[in-house]
Amino acid sequence: MPDQVNRQWRLAARPTGAIQPGDFAWREEPVPMPGANQVLVRTRYLSLDPTHRIWMSDMDQYMPPVEVGAVMRGGTIGVVERSNLTDCPEGELIRGYWGWQDYAVLGADALGNRLPKDSDLPLTAYMGLLGSIGCTAYFGLLEIGRPEPGETVVVSAAAGAVGSVVGQIAKIKGCRVVGIAGSDAKCGWITDQLGFDAAINYRHEDVLAALRRHCPGGIDVAFENVGGEILDAVLTLINLNARIVICGLIAQYNADRPVPGPYMFRNVLMKRARVEGFIVSDFLGRFPAAIAELADWHAQGKIQYRVDVVDGLENAPAALPRLFDGANQGKLIVRVSGP
Repeated sequence: MPDQVNRQWRLAARPTGAIQPGDFAWREEPVPMPGANQVLVRTRYLSLDPTHRIWMSDMDQYMPPVEVGAVMRGGTIGVVERSNLTDCPEGELIRGYWGWQDYAVLGADALGNRLPKDSDLPLTAYMGLLGSIGCTAYFGLLEIGRPEPGETVVVSAAAGAVGSVVGQIAKIKGCRVVGIAGSDAKCGWITDQLGFDAAINYRHEDVLAALRRHCPGGIDVAFENVGGEILDAVLTLINLNARIVICGLIAQYNADRPVPGPYMFRNVLMKRARVEGFIVSDFLGRFPAAIAELADWHAQGKIQYRVDVVDGLENAPAALPRLFDGANQGKLIVRVSGP
């Protein structure tokens, strides 16, 4: 591949507040060649997720921060272009975390997560419903939230990639589901298409007043993706022995100063509630079983999903802020190359 280059986005600076274009640097290098027991993978799709903002910082976190100057970390799906491994031929589809670049050389230890080539679903499904997104919703709600039939479940960022799946699983389990989203269109989608019982547009409604109206019996399970004032409103209405699942706190990822804790945290004590955070990789060994059940629900028409695909690796930095201003419509993905 002497005439080809490996385009990359590298972390140029740690953001202060919102992510800026100058926080990334564009690099072009020769395409690397695989050595013994290695393969060369070409990136097909790159996942953009709110956790990118955490990885870009030097805060204490669940993975080592991306080093300044390093290729930006990101979930990826790619195809094996050259192989020096007998059990991984060219054409194999691989899912991994080799980041914001066209090509990567991977060793045998990184090739465990292969994807079927004969699936009826598009590859993008394996970055959404049948990937870490679906597993986040599945394990966060079922293992930590433990909803019971008839209970009320409130989901923040409910039209997002994770939240939309959470609400649908809660409906499958027989719950009343109230979603909080950032536009009338998103609220309409989760109620009219996904089966949520009610939706609240936090940009135009008093969230606490709306929750009182839609949750007259209180809140049993809260799946929290946002934090801040929305979490406070939810804590105000939790029931005895409520479960609050902390999946994300996107409202404070771009904060440039300490963020106050929830003012209604006292209700955790008064209602003997349980608050538990989790990272989906905690359940990595159980992904296959979860993905199989999610695929079955999808085949039965019980779960829908949608993706928001941006074309071109060069557009990744400009697309990333859409996760924080609510402009994305479903799972945000960059199409890096074609088949």
